[in-house]
Amino acid sequence: MRRGLAVALVTTALLGGSLMAPAPVAAQDMESLLQQIRESGREQQRINREREQRFLRQRNERRSLLEEARAERNAARARAERVREEFEDGQARINALKEKLNEASADLGRAYTAARSTAGDLRAAARTSPVTTQYPERLEKLSAIADNPQLPTLTQLEQLWFLLVEDMTATGQVARFEAPITTVLGNRRQAELMRVGAFSAFSEDGYVLLPEGGTVAQLLPSQPGGRFTSAAEGFFAAESGALLPALIDPSRGRLLEVEAEKPDVAERIAQGGLVGYTILGIGSVGLILAVLQLVYLSLVGGRVRRQLQATDQPRTDNPLGRVLGVVSQEHGRDDAELLELHLSEAVVKETPRLERFQSLLKLFVAVAPLMGLLGTVTGMILTFQSITLFGTGDPKLMAGGISQALVTTVLGLCVAIPLLFLNSLLGARSRALVQTLDEESALVLAQRLEGDSRA
Repeated sequence: MRRGLAVALVTTALLGGSLMAPAPVAAQDMESLLQQIRESGREQQRINREREQRFLRQRNERRSLLEEARAERNAARARAERVREEFEDGQARINALKEKLNEASADLGRAYTAARSTAGDLRAAARTSPVTTQYPERLEKLSAIADNPQLPTLTQLEQLWFLLVEDMTATGQVARFEAPITTVLGNRRQAELMRVGAFSAFSEDGYVLLPEGGTVAQLLPSQPGGRFTSAAEGFFAAESGALLPALIDPSRGRLLEVEAEKPDVAERIAQGGLVGYTILGIGSVGLILAVLQLVYLSLVGGRVRRQLQATDQPRTDNPLGRVLGVVSQEHGRDDAELLELHLSEAVVKETPRLERFQSLLKLFVAVAPLMGLLGTVTGMILTFQSITLFGTGDPKLMAGGISQALVTTVLGLCVAIPLLFLNSLLGARSRALVQTLDEESALVLAQRLEGDSRA
């Protein structure tokens, strides 16, 4: 009430101050104004009461909502506490069960790990083993055990045990079986194979090799020659139960590949190039000449030995007979000095034929190593050219020059050494024959001088 009266007085004062009439206000106007002020005050009081009631209602509602929220919070806290306790109890039970599981499956886990490791090792060995050509399905079984992230089943463990026993048994067996093979041209056909343990396998066409990771054997592109192929052919053609030598390759074909890639004699010679062929030509000519002269000296030596048994009957088919024939000639019969000159002349005539080709062979002996040195220098030049063009990343690009350098050196020595021995042998033979001629000439001259002194 006081607040409304104050508002009315303020309003009246403002109106009175702002609206100053020149004439006094009538009494009814004042009463009307007073009535308006009273109504205004009552209206304002009504509004204020409504506001207070609305505020009280909202306050009660907010208080009720607050109480409900607090109750829900407390309930949620209680539920969270119960859930936390249940979670901790469950986690404790899980940890206890895990400990029991680990204790119960420790030995079993180690056994499964060992099984997977064993399967992986056996698979690595089976990828290049000739046994796989006979039992190709075992690679898939081993992969199923080795690559399985889960625990192997009892069936897989039994298969692993069977595969281990099968591999151990096959290692000590020599078996014949039918299996597909890939030929050198890439064609696949069925063939009869023979397997020697887990080391070697061959067919009637030669040795076969199991490529790593494959199950079909393939023939070696280049078969090893000599005793290797002969041993395989004889072993393959032998009857069952026969005891024969066989080639055992512990590397399961890798050594056979290396042996097959080795060049033969003709390929080695071809690596020497033009210089190598020249050295061989020199050696061939020298060998032919040395053999011809050696045969000639052997024939002459035999005739000379037969002539020594009958010096009083000189023959013209040997050097000694021709030298002794000088004595029977008329000239110089009474003059010893003249006879000596004729004998020396006859020996000198026979000497060139006895020492024939020895100077040429000495030349070949000296030239062959020099030709080998020439080939070595030429090969090194080719090697350095390859290095200049392609670098040192691929050693095979330098192999040609290095092979020529080494092969020509070997060829030069192989030609020079035998020719040196043959030349020494020819020199010894020819010197022995010339010495025989000198001795017999001296003996004839001594006998003539002795006869002249007695006369």
